[in-house]
Amino acid sequence: MEWLQIIVLSIVQGLTEFLPISSSGHLILVPVVIGWEDQGLAFDVATHVGTLTAVIVYFRKELLSMILEGWSSLRARKMTKNGRLGWFIILGTIPVGLAGLLFADVVSNQLRSPIVMATSLIVFGLVLGYADWSGRRKMDEHELGWRSVLFIGLAQALALIPGTSRSGITITAGLLLGMTRESAARFSFLLSIPVTALAGAYEAMGLIGSPEAVDWTPFISGAVIAGVAAYLCIHYFLAFIRRIGMQPFVVYRIALGALILWVFWGTTGG
Repeated sequence: MEWLQIIVLSIVQGLTEFLPISSSGHLILVPVVIGWEDQGLAFDVATHVGTLTAVIVYFRKELLSMILEGWSSLRARKMTKNGRLGWFIILGTIPVGLAGLLFADVVSNQLRSPIVMATSLIVFGLVLGYADWSGRRKMDEHELGWRSVLFIGLAQALALIPGTSRSGITITAGLLLGMTRESAARFSFLLSIPVTALAGAYEAMGLIGSPEAVDWTPFISGAVIAGVAAYLCIHYFLAFIRRIGMQPFVVYRIALGALILWVFWGTTGG
């Protein structure tokens, strides 16, 4: 990989991982538009490590409280709000974990197409727009109940469909439940931690035992660049949606979906 490709793809991954606009859609479209070869599984793993590190660092205080208070709740049998939130993060991860085990082959072999991706971008973008427009925006993440968490977790499982956007669908579910924009986004980002870790571990398994020599420079560089981009994205995204809302992302998703259809139909002669 050339340095320009490393920098561009790392920034794209870092930004789109947490914006509700589908990282997979961008990582497939950008190389095709520019004419780059596929970056490969190892580079994807590296950038996932970067974005995972970014969200852990950004929410380090909340995560530490959730871990300590969640562990204490097992011994004291008394649940605090941060301990409860920590257990809810685990509960919300179960649906996507099960769906990944059951449908990984279907997703990889049958759903990874430009048509599916573009359709998901547009359809779930419209749903996001409706949720943002109609939401009551009164509840924060500490007011969620287990049924609401399962609802968001089930929505997250839909993100296995390419183009859906994990952050987009979980924020949508939170808004439909009556969460504020910032709270829905914060819960979505926290929920990304175990999912990203599991996805990265699953991808890394495909690299174990590879006989090829490894040049670590692109991977380390990609992880660092993606991590910095993701950290800045989280910070400014939370401030942005407080003032502007989700509608700009809805418009962007529809435009991106239309662009993917145009690009891939044009390259295949459709």
